[in-house]
Amino acid sequence: MILTLCMERRGERKRRYFKGNGRKLNTVHGNEKGREMEEKWTWLKTRSGELWRVRWCNQVSPDVEHRPLLQLKILAAWPWGSLTDAASELLDTTLVELATSYDMKHQIVKLVANGFYKEAISLHSRLHSASIHPHQFTFPALLKACAKLNSPLQAQIIHTHLIKTGFNLNIYTATALTSMYMQLALLPDAMKVFDEMPDRNQASFNATISGFSQKGCCMEALIVFKEMAFCGFRPNSVTIASVLPACDSVDLSVQMHCCAIKLGVEMDVYVATSLVTTYSGCGHLTLATKVFGEMPNRTVVSYNAFVSGLLHNGVTNVVLKVFKDMREYSTLKPNSLTLVSVIAACSTLLYIQFGMQVHVFLKKTQMGCDTMVGTSLVDMYSKCGYWKWAYNVFNEMNDNKNLITWNSMIAGMMLNAQSQNAIELFELLESQGLEPDSATWNSMISGFEQLDKGVEAFKFFKKMQLSGMVPSLKSVTSLLAACASLTALQCGKEIHGHVVRTNMNFDEFMATGLIDMYMKCGFSLWGQRVFDQFEIKPKDPAIWNALISGYARNGENESVFEVFDQMLEEKVEPNLTTFTGVLTVCGHTVGVA
Repeated sequence: MILTLCMERRGERKRRYFKGNGRKLNTVHGNEKGREMEEKWTWLKTRSGELWRVRWCNQVSPDVEHRPLLQLKILAAWPWGSLTDAASELLDTTLVELATSYDMKHQIVKLVANGFYKEAISLHSRLHSASIHPHQFTFPALLKACAKLNSPLQAQIIHTHLIKTGFNLNIYTATALTSMYMQLALLPDAMKVFDEMPDRNQASFNATISGFSQKGCCMEALIVFKEMAFCGFRPNSVTIASVLPACDSVDLSVQMHCCAIKLGVEMDVYVATSLVTTYSGCGHLTLATKVFGEMPNRTVVSYNAFVSGLLHNGVTNVVLKVFKDMREYSTLKPNSLTLVSVIAACSTLLYIQFGMQVHVFLKKTQMGCDTMVGTSLVDMYSKCGYWKWAYNVFNEMNDNKNLITWNSMIAGMMLNAQSQNAIELFELLESQGLEPDSATWNSMISGFEQLDKGVEAFKFFKKMQLSGMVPSLKSVTSLLAACASLTALQCGKEIHGHVVRTNMNFDEFMATGLIDMYMKCGFSLWGQRVFDQFEIKPKDPAIWNALISGYARNGENESVFEVFDQMLEEKVEPNLTTFTGVLTVCGHTVGVA
């Protein structure tokens, strides 16, 4: 029998998987034949990292079909999807024979540990077809594979096998099942498994709390945490680190911090990092800084949590200081998440020199420009006016570009008044098979509006509608501003009609744009009608200012004073723009004191 195996390169993980296989071939097969098999196996291992096709015939091993263990060792190490029909048939015929001589169940665990999730599921299916049932330690690995593959259907199949074999009542398997459903966002299923567990332990509660926290179900996470304490289980560092993200207020965060201190886990690196993230998210940077400063052992994740919190709260100058301290006083090496935050801070502060230093650091350390870092650099250079540098980074990214990168580059071109380059990039994006999203269209439409190119903005709006993309609020407001600058009433009416037809969110921001457009087109009555749609008058002075300045521009002085009086009656505080509009009318009105 001639066995032909054809494989394609699978990378470094396959080479790691080969390690250790074939160690016992001499003892299993014995004598010279065993040594011969060992040599053939070694040869296969040395070829595993290349792009190749292997043909292993009976000329190489005349009695391979009589050595099922050797067959299985070789077949199990290779991608299941690339096995030929002959190889698959051979595997099927040997599984039953090997069930007693070789524990294939451990192969599933090994495959999952090495990241071969599809292969693990495939092997389980073959074993199940051969009536070989996994043991209790195999199921957690299979459940992890289902979660990694994001396969609810396969998860239900494995769950059914668990129920049939009775392992669903095992505490370790049930915990893994709960965790899997949480990762698949099947929260009711996860809670059902958790509620039906005959016995629970600390790990079961931790898995459930962590799952709810990660999915943003704060109340549910806190309820399970309280239930854990009620059942007499002592929370550990994992529990506290898991429940902290569910604390959406400073008071709750402080209470959990006190709980961590009582338990003696407040200095645990995971707990402290979670505290920094939670306090930053609640806007309490003082406590976040205190916790970060008292951490005895920091990790890159700790630094990332702190600088991200600083950036989120607008304290961008401190981000750069923390990055400097990390480089000077720590042996930790920044990762891409650290650099994204630092580059974003440079972008906000327009610190081009510091941003360039970070770029040089990237090149010196040979970290490379991944998608996030490259996109951040494009954004920074664009906002600092260095659009050519941004374009160079964009071109150097090659296959690391995603749609966000393209959008950032297009927006950067528009920001730097390079509209023709933006159009070319937009067309290139489409030619490469990418679909522009709302952010892409927004960049083009708002960019043309800011460059006072209303006609081009409206053309892209039409193209956007033809593509089937629903215009966003930002696109519509940009178009209204363009219509106002062009005094293009008909275009403005079309946009207003689109807003009404699509039931777009009609808020103060949208109303202000419509009022400004109608007023600049000389249709004060329509502007007033838009304002009158609000039964409860807005407290934002911007919409009142649009009316006042519009009436003033159209020479309707009496209406200006009426709106101003109404504004005061509604207890809306006037600002500088309000007084400018009113005083302009006063200067042209005779007899006003």
